[in-house]
Amino acid sequence: MKGRRATAGVVALFALTGCVTGPSLENRGEVTGPPGDSRHLTIGSAGFTESELLAQMYALLLEEAGYGTRILSVTNREIYEPALESGQIDVVPEYAATFADWLNAKVNGAQAPTVGSPDLTATMTALRGLAGPRGLSVLDAGKAVDQNAFAVTAAFAGEHRLRTLSDLGAAKLPVRLAAGDECVQRPYCAPGLRKTYGIDIIGVDPKGVGTTQAKQAVQSGQDQMVLTTTTDATLDDFGLVLLADDKRLQNADHIVPVVNRSRAGSEGVTTALGRLNTVLTTADLAHMNEQVDSWRRLPEDVARNYLRDRNLISAR
Repeated sequence: MKGRRATAGVVALFALTGCVTGPSLENRGEVTGPPGDSRHLTIGSAGFTESELLAQMYALLLEEAGYGTRILSVTNREIYEPALESGQIDVVPEYAATFADWLNAKVNGAQAPTVGSPDLTATMTALRGLAGPRGLSVLDAGKAVDQNAFAVTAAFAGEHRLRTLSDLGAAKLPVRLAAGDECVQRPYCAPGLRKTYGIDIIGVDPKGVGTTQAKQAVQSGQDQMVLTTTTDATLDDFGLVLLADDKRLQNADHIVPVVNRSRAGSEGVTTALGRLNTVLTTADLAHMNEQVDSWRRLPEDVARNYLRDRNLISAR
């Protein structure tokens, strides 16, 4: 095991914050030159369980390929994305549609039409077009996707024979939705459920996205459905099941590694990280989240065991 330590703290954050004030890469013209292959790479984590697990897996895969690594936890995208551009961070796990829309707003303004969509190919094309001029390369997306999802109690689903959101729309049942308060206006949330599926959303209970309080409200019958995510590991604890987004309302938030091209754009990095795409599924990621959040296991241990079990790293 090479020397690697998850890092966070005031000093690191101040150092990263300093890079935000400098000129952005798109003001320096198109980024050119051969892709770099630094042998010591800093991997960024956004500070929540899933991001930490992905960062740990990236580090282990890169170490298996002969790279030295360290992990830096920076919870604010407004800080870590410029640090990725400048090379203070070399690799981050991201979500295709969300990152595409974030970069689009940064480049074209907050009122610019969104570019993320349910179509993964179109989303990746837009994302790469925005990332390239900033010196970033977006590697291929894998099978795992962490996107918004909607859950009801297993009893409610059984009583009304619900497996999909289309089933819920066809049932013509009044639905009070536990979600964030922004759900009232967001096209993927209440408006989209009404327009795409014909679901009778009679109100939004502003208890947050996938929070314990939101799930308890559905469990108790106060609300009928909760907005959560496809990698939520705690649904079983509340007797909840996901309804399939069969008409693809949600955007393609597949997990993608994003790298600083001048430091980590080499074939070696691409190949090492691409090995995860052959195995990692949404269900796998949800199970790993559960091990950390519910079973209190360390992300590094969960990540290492997963990669060993899939023969992606050697036992050591």
